[in-house]
Amino acid sequence: MTYEELLTSEALADERFIVMTAENRALVRNIYAHLGDRFIDTGITEQTMIGAAAGLALRGRIPVVHALASFLTMRAFEFVRTDAGIPNLPVKLSSFIPGFLSDGNGPTHQAIEDISLMRGIPNMTVFAPADEDDLLKMLPEIWKYPAPCYVRINTRKTGYVHAPFEWGKAEIIAEGTDVTILTYGLLFEQTLEAVKILKDEGLAVGLVNMRSLKPVDEQAILRAAESNLLVTVEDHFLTGGLYTIVAETLLKYQTTARVLPFALKEKWFKPSLLPNVLEHEGFTAKQIAEKILGYTTNAVQSKIAAQEFSE
Repeated sequence: MTYEELLTSEALADERFIVMTAENRALVRNIYAHLGDRFIDTGITEQTMIGAAAGLALRGRIPVVHALASFLTMRAFEFVRTDAGIPNLPVKLSSFIPGFLSDGNGPTHQAIEDISLMRGIPNMTVFAPADEDDLLKMLPEIWKYPAPCYVRINTRKTGYVHAPFEWGKAEIIAEGTDVTILTYGLLFEQTLEAVKILKDEGLAVGLVNMRSLKPVDEQAILRAAESNLLVTVEDHFLTGGLYTIVAETLLKYQTTARVLPFALKEKWFKPSLLPNVLEHEGFTAKQIAEKILGYTTNAVQSKIAAQEFSE
């Protein structure tokens, strides 16, 4: 099943569903034939689309809106905040090509601050599926939730079969005492491979799919912090994303951890084909594993040196 097939099935089974787009039909190009008047294309008017969606939600409908991630979260931000967030309306935001998935585009089309923006809105929930399987398992629960939801749409196929989605819960892929990697979305693919490389090097490595970023699974973060090294991997700015969520959680519970973040630091990524983007920005499985190995090796050497000095 595809995203479009799932949404079509849900909409045909429940007349409250309204499918909307701001002239971005990549995910929903065949739905009009099935829904007729319940499919609305407002044109390149993201603000108008959100305002109309809020009005429909006030009248008992469930609008599922589609636009490019950068424009849905930034051009229409004030409308999302004021029209959907503050009144707590069930507007469902399907965010197309977020993060590195906008690989061929420059800064204007790169949504790498979207998690930060959306999780700061009152009542908004935020999700980032790891791949298509994860997406399809999460969406039915997200769509029926009676509040606004932001979803980083990810239809890539990885072959990994995910556990059923539990509201506000992370998916624990593996547990490890040496290193635990927290990630979400597209970069799940790379971290899954990085774990294999690290295990071959003899490390006990954990991996957590942070599919729900708001509400966030605080206990999963606290358990990960018990590893010798906690690693966050995200195609997002360092500020406001998973690294910040981890910091907020650790501070809330008055604890700490050694944390190594992989994120974009005060710069946009170089537009290119996705494999080249990952390589250039240092997010391939090999690069992630090598940096973690270097970090853990240096930490062990420093610990040994400190012990020798104290003796």
